[in-house]
Amino acid sequence: MKAGYKLPDVTFHTRVRDESIGGDNPFTWEDKTTSDYFAGKRVILFSLPGAFTPTCSTYQLPGFENGFSDFAANGIDAIYCMSVNDSFVMNKWAQSQNLENVSVIPDGSGEFTRRMGMLVRKDNLGFGLRSWRYAAVVNNGVIEAWFEEPGLCDNHGEDPYGVSSPETVMGYLVDAAKGVAAE
Repeated sequence: MKAGYKLPDVTFHTRVRDESIGGDNPFTWEDKTTSDYFAGKRVILFSLPGAFTPTCSTYQLPGFENGFSDFAANGIDAIYCMSVNDSFVMNKWAQSQNLENVSVIPDGSGEFTRRMGMLVRKDNLGFGLRSWRYAAVVNNGVIEAWFEEPGLCDNHGEDPYGVSSPETVMGYLVDAAKGVAAE
């Protein structure tokens, strides 16, 4: 659906560890752009409704985290998890999940998600505006492959999960490698 689409140019407000600060909260603000994350790399980006939510924390994020070496063996340089949450929440979630391979991107204002056409209302759950669940293989800032859960709409009664799973993305990568090898 969005293959060939260039990612929107957005500035993300992140908090990064800075040991020179000391104390209990050694973090400082650092703005990062779409280019900082995606330029010159082939990456997986997956976005989900919220940090600490059941499907995201139990299946999707751990699947990408634990499968990183397999993804890397299939030409992936980095894996990013995005959510319409602020950097404080995303960092705490990454810490609670013991992430070593997946990096989190906070889209606190939802600007990237809105410009991707994936911002939905989740008022029925008390979430407000959030991302619809999707994954993408992105090559140098351009979407190579797109995996969107069915039923994109505001206040969806369910949280579809499967199309954007690590297993589905890996299947694409394996098939793409076979296609390249066959040429």
